Amino acid sequence: MSNERYRKGLEIRRDVLDPEYVDKAIAEADDFTRPLQEIVTEVNWGTIWTRPGLERKTRILINLAMLSALNRPYEMKLYLKGALKNGCSKDEIREVFLQVGSYCGWPTAVGAFRAAKEVFDDTAAAA
Repeated sequence: MSNERYRKGLEIRRDVLDPEYVDKAIAEADDFTRPLQEIVTEVNWGTIWTRPGLERKTRILINLAMLSALNRPYEMKLYLKGALKNGCSKDEIREVFLQVGSYCGWPTAVGAFRAAKEVFDDTAAAA
């Protein structure tokens, strides 16, 4: 796929998430999964993430709230790394997860904190 929205989407997707993860997901796409990779990159990243209404940092924090509320720890860990990479502080992330706990239940917040601690520990160990 080689349209402008896909190209811009790939650039933003790689910038927000781990570029190696993104490149691997695209490289390993087969006839079954390739359409998903193309749509996610073009529509989500190339259309939604390029809109001017919210800063990237705000979008990431919103995604962390939604992914924790939906109990999607694998995806949340990707966005936690992206959050740190794109200027979100641990304090901001903590506040998002406390807000999630208040509205979505404390077990949801506990899972989010657990995932964040794992990412923070891994990030500190790699530094």
